[in-house]
This record gives sequence, C-alpha cells and structure tokens, in this order.
Amino acid sequence: MKVSSVGTLTILVLLSLAMSCQAQLKYGFYRGKCGFNDVEIIIRRIVAARFAKDPTITPALIRMQFHDCFVHGCDASLLLDGDSSEKMAIPNLTVRGYDLIDEVKDALEKACPGVVSCADIIVAATRDAIALAGGWPYAVQMGRRDGRVSLASNVDLPAPFFSVAQSIAAFQKKNLTTTDMVILLGGHTVGIAHCANFVNRLYNFNGTNDADKTMDPNLVTKLRTICPQNVIVNNFTSLDQNKYSSNIIDNSFYKQIIAKKGILQIDQSLALDSATKNMVTYLANGFNFQFLFNNAMVKMGAIEVLTGTQGDIRKSCRAINLP
Repeated sequence: MKVSSVGTLTILVLLSLAMSCQAQLKYGFYRGKCGFNDVEIIIRRIVAARFAKDPTITPALIRMQFHDCFVHGCDASLLLDGDSSEKMAIPNLTVRGYDLIDEVKDALEKACPGVVSCADIIVAATRDAIALAGGWPYAVQMGRRDGRVSLASNVDLPAPFFSVAQSIAAFQKKNLTTTDMVILLGGHTVGIAHCANFVNRLYNFNGTNDADKTMDPNLVTKLRTICPQNVIVNNFTSLDQNKYSSNIIDNSFYKQIIAKKGILQIDQSLALDSATKNMVTYLANGFNFQFLFNNAMVKMGAIEVLTGTQGDIRKSCRAINLP
C-alpha cells in the first residue's frame, strides 16, 4: 500500500472500517428488556471489579473475542464445555476469562432470565476491559444469539508464525481487510506470548542455526534467558516490550515492531512487508490508534452473527440448552 499523505491514508482507513454491523444488531438492544436493570451497567461493574484486581483480564478478553469470532462467527461457541469442544483445540488451551463470563451471566440471569446472550456478553465485556486499560470507550451493537455447535476440529486460527500474506488471506475469509488485520493485531499492545510461540526465532530460525535476523540482538539475548534452548519450558514475555505501556491500549506496539522488537513472527513481519509497513508507520506516528482499534473490534464483533430466531439464549454459557 503506497500512501501519498497521512490524510489519504486516514481516508482509506476510515473507508475500510465504515462497513456497518449486520442490520439485525443494534445499539441499545437490551433497553427495556431487563426490567429496571441496565444490562450494560451490570456487565461494566463486574468487569471493572475484575480489572481492579487483575488488569491482565483485558488481553484475555480481547483474545477470547478473537478466538470465538474467527470460528463460525461471534456465537460464544468457544465457551461450551466438552471433551471435543473448541476449548480443547491447541490454540485455545491458554484462553482464559471464562470465569468472568460466568460471573456476568449469573448476574444477568438473576436480573432477567433468558434475555442476554453469552455472545453479547463477550463483546460487551471486552469493550469495557479495553476502555479500562486506556482505550477509548465505545458503543457496541447487540442482539447476537448463541450457537449450538462447538468442535475442536473446526478451530482454524491464524498462527503466530504465519506470513503476512497468509494472515491477510485468513482475515479476508472473515471479510476483514488488510487494514483491519494490522489494526486488530495491534491488540498485542497488551498481553503476553509463551515461549512455544516464538522460540523458533531464537536459535535455529528457518534452518539457519541462528536467531531471526529481523529481531533486535539485545532482545534475542533477553528472550534466550526466558526460553532456554532444548529445555521444555513455557515461560512468557510481554508482547509489548516497553514496560511502561505493556498493560495499556496504545500505539506502542507499532513503535516496538519498527524497532525490531516484535515477539511473534507475524508481528515483526507487519513492519517489514510491503503490504503492511506503511500502515504500521502511520499507526506508530499517529494519535488515533484507539479510535481505529475500537472500530475494528466492532467490525470483528459482527462476523457471521446469529440473530433473530437463530441459535439460542443459553441459560449457562458452558452448555447448550436442554430440549
């Protein structure tokens, strides 16, 4: 993507994100449907209480929404328990935050049984956690319903070692553009990565018997102490190596990958590939990442949603409703 000016790129970004959510979703969907209770306030209070004790709930929920929406749409299928459910797929074994969703669901079932879907809870809770971590508050459309199918065999998520071209193709399958992809991967401004997801870059990258040359040498040295060679250990490090911003939703992630301090292979590749590097530079030097991230999260939250009479409103987020 060649960009003649920041203004031109801004227009392209906004056009990319302008696609509205599916018509069946709407703002204020639960207004008047839960007696005198405000559904979104109930969700916000519970998320705020958890965030006060554990700020890492923000990246956990961002990841949960991503992993749910990319498999048969945003239908809370990830939340279903079972020996062969999506939870059991390898990429989902480290997903967390299920207990928070349960807490919200329990509170809403007491306030108005059978009204609020688990799929809407994920999207609203993630929105609130992003705002608490320094992101800009934003409104989300509601009206999703919960899916009935959850199979580990259906989980096909973009991998940390994907090339930019592979990632673009994976996002395009979900009607998300290259711009959307670069912005959504900016969610790595918070959270961690385990050794298993980047150790290949530290010792014998692509058969070179050396580290990935696109990684800052000082970072290689640091990460080798965290992830020793030929030692079975799954330690972790922050995706944003700036210790002052690793728990804050900001554009520091893009500055880090320009400085060759990307932890995951796909993250570092964004700053180098001709299809994405101009967008990375724009985001690193701009002041509107939070706004763009909000819009991209809203767009992702509308992927293949169930609405109307489709799906269910689960009584428990962990199990389908009994006949």
